[in-house]
Amino acid sequence: MKQQKSFHDSSDTGGLYIVPTPIGNLEDITIRSLKILEEATIIAAEDTRNTGKLLHHFKIENKMISYHEHNKDKKEPMMLDYLRNGHIVAVVSDAGMPGISDPGYELITAAIQEDVPVIVLPGANAALCALVGSGLPTNEFFFYGFLPRKKNKRLEEIERIRSYQSTIMLYESPYRVKETVTALREGLGNRRVTLARELTKRYEEYVRGTLEELENELQAKEVKGECCLIIEGASDTETYQIPWWDSFTLQEHVEAVMAEEACSSKEAIKKVAKTRNLSKRDVYQAYHVD
Repeated sequence: MKQQKSFHDSSDTGGLYIVPTPIGNLEDITIRSLKILEEATIIAAEDTRNTGKLLHHFKIENKMISYHEHNKDKKEPMMLDYLRNGHIVAVVSDAGMPGISDPGYELITAAIQEDVPVIVLPGANAALCALVGSGLPTNEFFFYGFLPRKKNKRLEEIERIRSYQSTIMLYESPYRVKETVTALREGLGNRRVTLARELTKRYEEYVRGTLEELENELQAKEVKGECCLIIEGASDTETYQIPWWDSFTLQEHVEAVMAEEACSSKEAIKKVAKTRNLSKRDVYQAYHVD
């Protein structure tokens, strides 16, 4: 068991600081975050161009390096060397809390293994802002992040979370949000939902209603800005009887039907599609291709 005393451990030896940045409004950055960015030996940024604008605004000139999904394995050893030598390394993402649908997790894990203090600063987070403003229950919630881009995988994940009674929180791109809302309505039923976009910015908007109403609303407009979808959890009646195949992938479900009913894959695909209210083409793709 490892125990960290954050302020004592990092006072003389530096540490890894996780620094949230504004999700739109620069005034939302904290005084403490600015102080750490000024003191850091290096600032590991998801996009140095975006972070450079933030640092320039607050007249901070510390060294930056890029740290993102495609170079994290290469950059991690260098940052760990800085940390072992008592330096302060600050990690920032383009907006919000690093490590939440953004780079950071792997470096945090490596720092903990090296007994380097990891200090997480409080700050902006789009999902929590959207949840609190949604009007949906906040006592229990499930954060997923971005659903898979591939249709089959997305349908499988929607099916997996269908029985969750907690409020569901998703991120989505403005380019895919219409398709995602349709998939959610088909997979979850016509539940209450809130779409929050452009949070903290001039054109901040909350659209509250049902999935069907939101689907119709989005068809007639161009969506701009990163989106958060906050979706009502399943009711007691929806979760009372969980189907036996609930935890199965489409491929596993087809194979189970073939074994149970001694039928061909073609017939099993037809049965699975009917059971899950999916097209035979989607099930065929998942079984034979994916």
